[in-house]
Amino acid sequence: MINFLIRFVKRIILLVPGILISYFTATDFYPILNKKIPAAPAIFITYVIIAYLLIPAFMRIVQLLIKPKHIPHYCVTADGFASDPVNIGIIGTPQQITKSMSAIGWYKADKKNLKNMFVMGLSMLFRTPYPNAPFSNLYLFGRKQDCGFQLPIGRSAIKRHHVRFWAAAPYLSDTERTHLEFWQRHIPNKNLNKDQLWIGAASLDSGLGFIVHNAQVTHSVNPDTNNERDFIVKSLEKAKLVKKKHIVTIAGAYKLRNRVFMSHLSSDGKMTIITLKS
Repeated sequence: MINFLIRFVKRIILLVPGILISYFTATDFYPILNKKIPAAPAIFITYVIIAYLLIPAFMRIVQLLIKPKHIPHYCVTADGFASDPVNIGIIGTPQQITKSMSAIGWYKADKKNLKNMFVMGLSMLFRTPYPNAPFSNLYLFGRKQDCGFQLPIGRSAIKRHHVRFWAAAPYLSDTERTHLEFWQRHIPNKNLNKDQLWIGAASLDSGLGFIVHNAQVTHSVNPDTNNERDFIVKSLEKAKLVKKKHIVTIAGAYKLRNRVFMSHLSSDGKMTIITLKS
């Protein structure tokens, strides 16, 4: 009951500013636009400003004031919302990871910029291939992913297997080193001077949906993240690229309420750590 009340209060705290932002935009900003341009583009511009500028800016300010203190069982969005569970670890060099993922047919994601996002939008709209489509930025250890790989499903970028990786390097900050020590307790080989640990979050983009708190359009994710982890590991094993495999339990099985409307993600709390062959 207490946890329910705490969650309820937090949601009210987030809801009130959202209502105020929407009210201000609808009563002050939209009428000005509507006098100068037709209604349709005025509505679209108003939506973009609310969904992609005002509400995200507010959420980032909140996250600066209220920092999450959890051990990173999952990565988070720039707004601090829970996202893909952490479920795979790879020990190897950056070159090994890139070559190994390429060997099983996966593509390295392009950097996220306006040009690449526009090309991805065209891919979704006209169902044309874009195997190197960029990823949205998710955060672990206080930073966005270092690299990401994907395996397209069909012709467009709407559906795809994908995984993000963060390098857990020994030169992290004090806060990040605390998280690294948590992961290293589960690593069978702690000699990472040459081959470092890469923490990964694997999931399956299964379509499109709307983000609950700001109505942005984004990928919807298949709830079964365990299957995606196993898919990558089995593919690497089949290609004879795995030297060692170690499965550890980092948390109990859990579900995450996904930021996409009417969506959630599930994890068995296990992480498969593999060492790539030289």
